[in-house]
Amino acid sequence: MFDWTAYEERTRWFREARFGMFIHWGLYAIPARGEWLRSSERISAEAYEPLMHEFHPIHYEPKQWAKLCKQAGMKYAVMTAKHHDGFCLFDSALTDFKSTNTPCGRDLIREYVEAFRAEGLGVGLYYSLLDWRHPDYPAYGDRNHPLRDQPTADTPKDFNRYLEYMHGQVRELMTNYGKIDLLWLDFSYDDMMGEKWRATELTRMVRQLQPGILLNSRLESSGESYGSLLSDAPTETSGDFTCPEMIIPGEGLRTPSGRKIAWECCTTLNNSWGYTAADHEYKSSDMVVRKLVECVSKDGNLLINVGPDATGRIPEEQQQILTQVGQWLDRNGESIYGCGQAGLDKPDWGRYTQKGDTVYAHLLEQPLGPICLKGLRGRVSHPRRVADGAEAYVPDSWVTKPFPRDEFLSLDQGGVQTILFPKTPDFVLKFKLR
Repeated sequence: MFDWTAYEERTRWFREARFGMFIHWGLYAIPARGEWLRSSERISAEAYEPLMHEFHPIHYEPKQWAKLCKQAGMKYAVMTAKHHDGFCLFDSALTDFKSTNTPCGRDLIREYVEAFRAEGLGVGLYYSLLDWRHPDYPAYGDRNHPLRDQPTADTPKDFNRYLEYMHGQVRELMTNYGKIDLLWLDFSYDDMMGEKWRATELTRMVRQLQPGILLNSRLESSGESYGSLLSDAPTETSGDFTCPEMIIPGEGLRTPSGRKIAWECCTTLNNSWGYTAADHEYKSSDMVVRKLVECVSKDGNLLINVGPDATGRIPEEQQQILTQVGQWLDRNGESIYGCGQAGLDKPDWGRYTQKGDTVYAHLLEQPLGPICLKGLRGRVSHPRRVADGAEAYVPDSWVTKPFPRDEFLSLDQGGVQTILFPKTPDFVLKFKLR
């Protein structure tokens, strides 16, 4: 029987945090064409592995990354300990394909964990269930493996030997780095799903070593589905939150009986996860804020990615965007942290979020005049602008009289919105509901 009370308590911090940083980094930052290039370009291990002899990120300063994360208003981070290529950013005793064997010579995950923990941030680790380097991982015919089209790759394999390796590395991560708040596993597909990974055994081991840790739902589900967590009878392997990728659901995620499920949208700042030198199609800070507001208005989080380059620098464009988002959150964060879906219909001018009996009205487009709070006449008290505490005026004039069921808010007593929007959606009003 799934313990919903324990689930609510375990996920409380996550639901309050609302905003996090994803970090995709590894050897693939050197060719700078994304983390899937081994698969997309059919690159063999022999052609790829020499990159480890070049890996020397002299500008890797995790303390600076942690300060950027905090400055951006993020409350937690998730960093790739190992991606699909099998290269480990931690000092695993189970492989020689790791950062401590490169010119870098450092356990990059240990430094990350310590730096982010020192800033009071939640610490998460990403670990790929796939491993294109391991000799016992299926190759020929697997739809993701770089050698999927090569019959010569179909050598005898012992998948249980691979699972011992994979479980062993997860044990290392859960044992050697202190408290870990979140484990982001990636990903299941086709028949590589659930107990194929010995999912129950893995989940029990993780929870024993890290009581209170959060797990995502991808042990038993692909990126295209969310598994049994969205049922009324989750299992041990369901995880604690779902992670729609590059998409925001149309509404909050719930079980058939209506229980709210923790979720986060994971997405990129440009169009790439791992560092891609040619990708300069960046989202604006305005768009990031709007999408964060949208996620929170649907009881979700936003986990947005940075892709450091081969030297260990987070690209300047990404830093600038996140700094601007942080400035918005510094003024308006109370409308995000600890907030969720309001029991009100979505308004035409933006979105609502709510915390307790306080409703936050996010104006995401310039109104013609006072904003209309549909159906709330007589229920609104103490309306204020969040950024500066300025009182919002409730106009009662011939303009509003034809709408007796609706309340209207303005910042000037003439009933016309004289303070225009800045270029970012910095216009958030709050009020109590009677």
